[in-house]
Amino acid sequence: MAHILRRLLSFLYIVQVYVMMAVLGVIFAPFALVSPRGAVTACRLYCRWVFWSARRMLGLEFEVRGNVPDGDVLVAAKHQSFLDILLIFWTLPHAKFVMKRELLWTPFIGLYAKRLGCVPVNRGKRGAAIIKMVKDVGQEVADPGQFVIYPQGTRVAPGSHKSYKIGAAILYEELGKPCIPVATNAGLFWPKRGGMRFPGRALIEFLDPISPGCPRREFMTELEQRIETRSNELLQETGL
Repeated sequence: MAHILRRLLSFLYIVQVYVMMAVLGVIFAPFALVSPRGAVTACRLYCRWVFWSARRMLGLEFEVRGNVPDGDVLVAAKHQSFLDILLIFWTLPHAKFVMKRELLWTPFIGLYAKRLGCVPVNRGKRGAAIIKMVKDVGQEVADPGQFVIYPQGTRVAPGSHKSYKIGAAILYEELGKPCIPVATNAGLFWPKRGGMRFPGRALIEFLDPISPGCPRREFMTELEQRIETRSNELLQETGL
């Protein structure tokens, strides 16, 4: 009976989350088209609703650890779930995500991503994609913020491993800014696949920065070691 109730609550939670995305997307679309501030307001309201309803319906709590950057930095984050995107956006003052280009054609998400200054990448053409990414990021540098990239390029289930891609190192070199690694355990409670959502405490943790000027190979090794080690520790902390 408990499992059936958990599955029902998960289903209802998912439905209302996407309904709210559509409602806020429509209401704030005119404001988002006029000003990026309208897009930011809508997205922050959506995050607030997602977190509030998760606490009430699922028993899912949230925690942010570490020193949250507020200047111009590169944020390289572990990506396990849609939830860690929301937590990072909610926490950072001005997050601008490097995202796959296909999302631009997703209802509501595409419009708001453009207005937030997100940078789309065509993952199918690696060399051209990197050149285009660097160019697009360069155009956004005039608008201060935190560029968020997922070095593995996609969501990776907790406990699984996927190689880190060179794009994070290239952006690190081009920007000449500190890189803040971010660890998470969000995928435990909001999996990549399936309709179940689980109670617990979803965490993101901002780790110590990697200073500018680190050689590419050393940077990639350091970034992966920090993110993977700490993410695994967060999984162990929650009992996995």
